[in-house]
Amino acid sequence: MSITASPDTLARLDAQHHLHPFTNHEEMHAAGTHVMVRGEGVYVWDARGQKLLDGLAGLWCVNVGYSCPEIIEAVGDQMRRLPYYCSFFNTTTEPAIELADKIASLAPRGLGHVMFTNSGSEANETALKLIRGYLKLRGQSQKSKIVTRNFSYHGVTIATTSMTGLPSCTAPFDLPLPGFVQVPGPNAYAADKEREPDAYGQWCLEETERIILREDPATIAAIFAEPIQGAGGVIVPPAGHLRGLRDLARKHDILFVADEVITGFGRLGSWFGSELWNLEPDFLVLAKGLTSGYLPLGATVVRDEIAETLIHGGYLAHGFTYSGHPTTCAAGLANLRVIERDKLVEHVRDDVGPYFQGKLRGYAKHPLVGDVRGYGLIGALELLPPDRDKAKLKNTLGAKAAGLARKEGVIVRGIRDLIAMSPPLIVTRPQIDELFAGVDRALAKMAG
Repeated sequence: MSITASPDTLARLDAQHHLHPFTNHEEMHAAGTHVMVRGEGVYVWDARGQKLLDGLAGLWCVNVGYSCPEIIEAVGDQMRRLPYYCSFFNTTTEPAIELADKIASLAPRGLGHVMFTNSGSEANETALKLIRGYLKLRGQSQKSKIVTRNFSYHGVTIATTSMTGLPSCTAPFDLPLPGFVQVPGPNAYAADKEREPDAYGQWCLEETERIILREDPATIAAIFAEPIQGAGGVIVPPAGHLRGLRDLARKHDILFVADEVITGFGRLGSWFGSELWNLEPDFLVLAKGLTSGYLPLGATVVRDEIAETLIHGGYLAHGFTYSGHPTTCAAGLANLRVIERDKLVEHVRDDVGPYFQGKLRGYAKHPLVGDVRGYGLIGALELLPPDRDKAKLKNTLGAKAAGLARKEGVIVRGIRDLIAMSPPLIVTRPQIDELFAGVDRALAKMAG
């Protein structure tokens, strides 16, 4: 594949006209924007010809890898047949119907109704609105507060940013809004409790219940939780924590929402993290791996009893121009067929997931690593300065390590003082070796 402009021209035009998401623009343009031009399998190539092993699967999403012919063909076929029609006006399209049916067949029992969106942020926003609508129909409009955990990430709309427990996301916009309540997330390392993660997880549950009682359960609508907190730093819950959080919700008549934008569709060696931890959520929020990132698509999956109330509650005034877009839904259907046909969930569960975790755990005694976390095909390494003094950390080591890793031919994500990895589900053991070899070289350079 060729490009029509030089890398320098592309970087110049980017600096002149393009506002990037989650970016320090001055730093990026001083160094020059990385422009990607091609992808195949687990690899991408930039405009300067560098080949990179994508250890982050784009943004936790390219589960089937790049240039999957089945998805490309399905999209082309749908574009030629009917590129777009909406699901408004008592109308919809075949792919939207078929994908809703497919998601319902894969989702945990009782979650049988799907509303489509364009992203994970919109899927969480949709869950928020459907919850409010449902509770109003039940005469419980006083239940409006939303509980989330610190280190959570739920999106970038005004409301979903208010749900997000990362000051870097909320502080620049004077958020959160009133009515969004933060409780402790089980990040034992950040709390200097890494030697007793189970006990810390239990304390988090106890503190969560204290906050619920302080706020008054009669005013709380829902708890939103990621099975594994991805953008917050790949925070894996200790034993019993997630189920305990779900049980707290049931005890206090609070709805429970599983945000599986990252963990859905095989990354943990299961179709959904909710199955691994027996969460039985009232809502399931999906995106990313739903199309493997090939086209924008999210979904809010609703428990049947809640959906029935909404269905019989009159005019449901919510949705988007592109809700159930036939071409994106065709991409989703093709993507799920590939995951099933190639047994990628089993591939992660039985083969590359355990292998990846074994390689990851090998860093537990590395002089620059303070903590190792992961599950299935997602993981993180908390980094330390050479003297291992956590007091000196300034949330800069992650970006530095990610930059060095890129120069070594692998892509990882820098978050605060950690690096996160989540390669495509099609990754092989030799490619996992290649990924960690690049990380080794990057850490060696950091050590000086």
